[in-house]
Amino acid sequence: MVKIILFLIPMFLYGGTDLYKIGKNLYFSKGCSGCHGISASGTNLYPALAHRRQPFLASKLKNYRAKQGTTQQSQMMIPFAMGLSDKEIDALTTFLSEYHEGRSNYKSDTSTRGDGGS
Repeated sequence: MVKIILFLIPMFLYGGTDLYKIGKNLYFSKGCSGCHGISASGTNLYPALAHRRQPFLASKLKNYRAKQGTTQQSQMMIPFAMGLSDKEIDALTTFLSEYHEGRSNYKSDTSTRGDGGS
């Protein structure tokens, strides 16, 4: 019985829709791909987001949402993050941390650092 309830809670909270798919839709509809790239691999000016640890990404987005940016580049994220709900942050970070678009065999981040480095 407990297993059934634990299975149903995410379905109830998110309408049974896969968080990864919701996060993917948010990533493109909110314009994240414009700076961080279509594959979330970053650009010359903006960091890669794919395969980073979910708690690290969520912490960053919540700080930006609270208007906390320590650099000029991070302050640019504030307007994008201000309108995000906790559920949307969860979906976005699920998509980014589990990113597997167009790759049949990818290496996930196994480092102990939150930034995806070794």
